[in-house]
Amino acid sequence: MSKLPPKYAFTDLSDYGRPAGRSIAERFKETSCTPIHLTTAFIVAGLAAVICISYGYYLSAALLLILKSILDASDGELARLKNTPSYTGRYYDSVADIVLNFVLLTTLALITETPLWLAFLAFIGLQLQGTLYNYYYVILRNRHNGDTTSRIFEDSRPLALAGESQVAVNAMYFLYTLLYSSFDKIIYRLDPSAVKSSKLPGWFMTLVSVFGLGFQLLLISILLATGLEGFVIPVFLVMTFLIPVFIGVRKVI
Repeated sequence: MSKLPPKYAFTDLSDYGRPAGRSIAERFKETSCTPIHLTTAFIVAGLAAVICISYGYYLSAALLLILKSILDASDGELARLKNTPSYTGRYYDSVADIVLNFVLLTTLALITETPLWLAFLAFIGLQLQGTLYNYYYVILRNRHNGDTTSRIFEDSRPLALAGESQVAVNAMYFLYTLLYSSFDKIIYRLDPSAVKSSKLPGWFMTLVSVFGLGFQLLLISILLATGLEGFVIPVFLVMTFLIPVFIGVRKVI
């Protein structure tokens, strides 16, 4: 199942883990396994990758980051297969991602002897990149009746959906807004007119999907596997300069 109706689907370079994630979800469809379990599994994979980086096992870390991307796709697929959308799961997924991103870049800075302030700037850049991609993607999904557990503006606590606790939703929403609200506000202020735009063509979304977390992790994996771990932080610093480029293209089209 897709987050978008087939008519509006595009080639998402960050979503290479979707076929394998869908296969995993299919295997757990008739079991007691929930999307939350699969989200927790990708957290374990991400932390295992960080440990491998700490000990210099870069190829293993690269493979674990790819596994993390696959599991990251599988939790949403399982939610759609079981028809159990969840705000708790949506926020849990995002909170886990941002924490893992911070730990990953901090660890890379330590093992490559890169100043921590540069790692922090790369982390900010990586998050802003991902936020821009998600901003456009959520606009597209909301416009064309796609998945709606992600909202364009996360400015109020949503009501719990069937099968989830309002207390859990409130707690995860608090953590989400604490960690993400500043990035959301920055991107919105950079391109507020995108909300009213009638054009987000597939080719454009494909270009912006290089900012998706899956592609970001793939890029890190390639650099780790090829012995170029010292380039991870500089690459994301440079990629941040593409943000105004993509926004400019979006405004032109």
